[in-house]
Amino acid sequence: MTAGGAGGTDRVDDAETADVDRTPSPRVDVCVVGAGPAGALVAAELSAAGHDVVVLDAGERFDPDDRTERMERHLRPGADAPVWDTDPERDAYSSTGERYYPLNAARVKGIGGSTLHWQGMVMRMHEQDFELGSSVGLGDDWPIAYDDLRPYYATAEEELSVSGASDNPFAPPREEPHPLPAFPPSYSDSLFAEACEEVGLATHSVPNARNSEPTEEASACVGYGTCKPVCPSGAKYDATRHVDVAEANRARVLDRVPVQRLEHDDAGDRVTAAVYATPEGEEHKQEAREFVVAAGGVETPRLLLLSESETYPDGLANSSGLVGRYFMDHLFAGMGGTLDEPTRQKHVGFNTTESHQFYDRPDDSRTAIKLEFLNYAGPAPADVALTADSFGDELLAEIRDGYGQHVAMGALVEQLPRKENRIRLDPTRTDDHGNPVPDVVWSLDARTRRTIERANEIQREVLEELGVDVGWTVGPDETGPAYHHMGTTRMGTDPDESVVDPQLRTHDLGNLTIAGSSVFVTAGAMNPTLTIAALSLKAAEHIAERL
Repeated sequence: MTAGGAGGTDRVDDAETADVDRTPSPRVDVCVVGAGPAGALVAAELSAAGHDVVVLDAGERFDPDDRTERMERHLRPGADAPVWDTDPERDAYSSTGERYYPLNAARVKGIGGSTLHWQGMVMRMHEQDFELGSSVGLGDDWPIAYDDLRPYYATAEEELSVSGASDNPFAPPREEPHPLPAFPPSYSDSLFAEACEEVGLATHSVPNARNSEPTEEASACVGYGTCKPVCPSGAKYDATRHVDVAEANRARVLDRVPVQRLEHDDAGDRVTAAVYATPEGEEHKQEAREFVVAAGGVETPRLLLLSESETYPDGLANSSGLVGRYFMDHLFAGMGGTLDEPTRQKHVGFNTTESHQFYDRPDDSRTAIKLEFLNYAGPAPADVALTADSFGDELLAEIRDGYGQHVAMGALVEQLPRKENRIRLDPTRTDDHGNPVPDVVWSLDARTRRTIERANEIQREVLEELGVDVGWTVGPDETGPAYHHMGTTRMGTDPDESVVDPQLRTHDLGNLTIAGSSVFVTAGAMNPTLTIAALSLKAAEHIAERL
């Protein structure tokens, strides 16, 4: 099955950017490709250390003053245009695997990347995630342990202003409380609490990358409730915060400059330039001492594959043949229904309670499960109105009957790395610059299906204990991705079995670092951004040591 990019174009007019200088910088220490959380953190860290940094991003720089309008666009009944503008030619893709993958629903191209529309949940991966192969015989071990990443996790939580209670009995050890206090449990969390206790399910707070108290960077959350896809107040962290830091440190951040390929020296040992295009149709080469590709789990392998040469006919940094391989996402399992009492849904735009009780795997029978208690179950009043055939008092009664009594549980389920799940180039389709588009080849294995079924069993037990009239279930046949792109340039010590080493530097080229979730060896079931941030801080430290 092949799909085009999502529609809805509202890009910055060329006239608005014609006076922007997008020519290369004459002397650069580091060139970063991608201005999402990984690229922004690397740029902020290295520019703070006094290094000359240039960041190149394919997407545009969205005006922060437009966020209220974007929220209104999201809330407007009947509106289906993307909140963050896309381009059907630039963002074209294919999906030819066993399961269709809706790629453009999963990403935002622009300064800030997909943190512009993320939910904002930030948990550390568990110790078992890093040693899954040796502990239960699933997947592979990472070349680093939790303790190796632990100090970077702590710094990442500071950088993202994480609000949390450190009350999770299943979480790995930590050294300090979370930077900000946790948000209180929602009203529907309190309804779930007694039922969870009855069935023996332990719950705890959710660490969130949104301000529960004002900080120097942002105000406290005021509850717009539209965190995904847009936070109008800026209380939810997004990577523009670190882009601003980098620019304050004199880094250059260029938008609308998609990198076409990376070039290397005659020996094939080092990258020499990133070749990028401008909106005016010009092509430039940005040279640097070190290069960082931080373009996500899809565009990072695509760029490496597009950078083929006589020395690397199968793509740059791909002597292992694994660039694009082991693509992973989290799968969603869910269940919901109605109660005979108000549940106060959609007053909070994010989750405040979850459970990691079924996260660690007791054996190889299933993968990890992270259980969530949703605060946005059921339709909004406008959704009820749009599907009604009534008017006036009759419509008002229908809205009152249809809204406010829903509850639901969700879950993220781990997908193990499988070599056949991959990102490759589609030679039959090209983007607006004539480059082959990414082809997502994705399928679901039997063990993941069993884990989804186990998550549904737990959810049904809780909901029935609560007295919910269960109305819907998302199981293995209806599941879809959580839009967490992982794998595709995996980390390891063996150059034949991995793309980057434990310092996140490619085995093949000495000055090329990969930052982001594409280096994950296994996926766990945690939202990945905190681990992306921790790994990016680690990568920046290693680059600084080489400069």
